[in-house]
Amino acid sequence: MPTHNRAAEAQRPAQISRATRGVRPLLFEKHIIPWLFLLPVLALNLLVMLGPSVGSLYYAFTDWKGIGAANWVGLENFRRMLQDALLAKAFRNNVKWLAMALTIPPTLALLVATLLSEIRRGQRFLRAIYYLPLVISTAVAAQAWLGIYHPMFGVTAWLKNLGLESLKIRLLGNPRLALYLVFIASVWKSWGFPMVMFLAAMQQIPTELYESAIIDGATRFQQFRYITIPSIRPTIVLVLVFTLIGSMLVFDYIYIMTGGGPSNSTEVIALRMYTYAFNRYQAGYGAAIGVSLTIWSAIVTLGFLWLRRLGWEV
Repeated sequence: MPTHNRAAEAQRPAQISRATRGVRPLLFEKHIIPWLFLLPVLALNLLVMLGPSVGSLYYAFTDWKGIGAANWVGLENFRRMLQDALLAKAFRNNVKWLAMALTIPPTLALLVATLLSEIRRGQRFLRAIYYLPLVISTAVAAQAWLGIYHPMFGVTAWLKNLGLESLKIRLLGNPRLALYLVFIASVWKSWGFPMVMFLAAMQQIPTELYESAIIDGATRFQQFRYITIPSIRPTIVLVLVFTLIGSMLVFDYIYIMTGGGPSNSTEVIALRMYTYAFNRYQAGYGAAIGVSLTIWSAIVTLGFLWLRRLGWEV
């Protein structure tokens, strides 16, 4: 072997060693140090979220009253859920809420987003105006709607001043109307978020598709049906997944505006869970209801991920 080849072979291990020493600090800086900075936040989240979650899972199988010792009762709380008439009524109200939430807010948001996508001047201002209710505190928004529905100072009093005496009714005191009126209040605050999501998705659609459709003689409705909807389908599905989860967890508007009344006509599962856990000191039973809601959220999320894994464009 020539002398220069032997010298190169002798130098190669030293070069590899120096390269390895250079790679190790780089890997440490890229993969270890960021996690060290995130560790306090992760520890706090685990303490605040994982701890109560594990505790709720345990207490769901006990008769714990919120204080004192917890006695293990197995599946008794879940069996009781199947026989709870008030919980069944709350579930039916959640289904009604879900049916409205899957249709009215997404349709309204899609319609407004389509109209805004055609506007070139003032679009940001209008988008901010429509999104503004979302940043208002739920407690403030609910109180504002309580004023609107007030029988002496709200919309019914205004109708009375117009001479429409027959329409002067207690809106939230009517068991047939209360749930739908509370839903209207929630829609006013929440529909701006899906509107912004739809608008952002529409702005990513290539304009060449619409130009080709216009050349082919497609109408506005045909453009919307065959170009806009297929292009933003993943965003639509994502909004519907959020709605499926949120509709079963609705609590704040019901709690503030009606408290579940009148005559339990606006009772929902989350409010029933709160009532059992904190008002009736049946924390174990309330935890079982909470675990059931968690399972529902997990099923919806896993179903969404399963469809994506199958190759669906969602």
